[in-house]
Amino acid sequence: MSITFDAIYLDFDAKLRRFIRGRVSDAATAEDILQDVYLRIHTHSDDLRQSDRLESWVYQITRNAITDFYRRARPQADLPEFLPAPEAEGDGAMQALAQSIQGMLDCLPEPYRQALILTDIQGMPQVELAAQLGLSVSGAKSRVQRARLKLKEAFLDCCHFEFDRRGMVIDYHPKCAQCATQHPCAPPQEC
Repeated sequence: MSITFDAIYLDFDAKLRRFIRGRVSDAATAEDILQDVYLRIHTHSDDLRQSDRLESWVYQITRNAITDFYRRARPQADLPEFLPAPEAEGDGAMQALAQSIQGMLDCLPEPYRQALILTDIQGMPQVELAAQLGLSVSGAKSRVQRARLKLKEAFLDCCHFEFDRRGMVIDYHPKCAQCATQHPCAPPQEC
């Protein structure tokens, strides 16, 4: 390239000083940033392909150097070594629901109950479930999805749920007194 570092320095030194001083209040800091800019220009001068874009290239390097300065200057808060676990909003509701899941699972037809227990509770991959039950993989996936849907319907038949913004259950209420006390397998009654 025909443009030398000395030529860039002579053409841009005063302009860059004003540009940086307009964005940084401390003169010593502005000088440090200018030196960083010159170092970057010298290091990356081979990257400039078109000399007619020299000015925009030099100012982009300068803007990046100023941005990097402010990033480094941003105060970093020290994090404590151990953070307490966040308290879940609906822990009580989730614990009560967790206790009733077994009763709801017992009410599902055997093929659906078995599919849910093996995949969702014991963590078996659906591919292994398919092999164990002699189903195709898509058949096993369908069975698990239908089982989840039946379990969801059983819960929705007996309770009204409140969810947080992430979809987590924060509270629930039985639809009626009978729903709160009846066996989970009993057919839902009109409340």
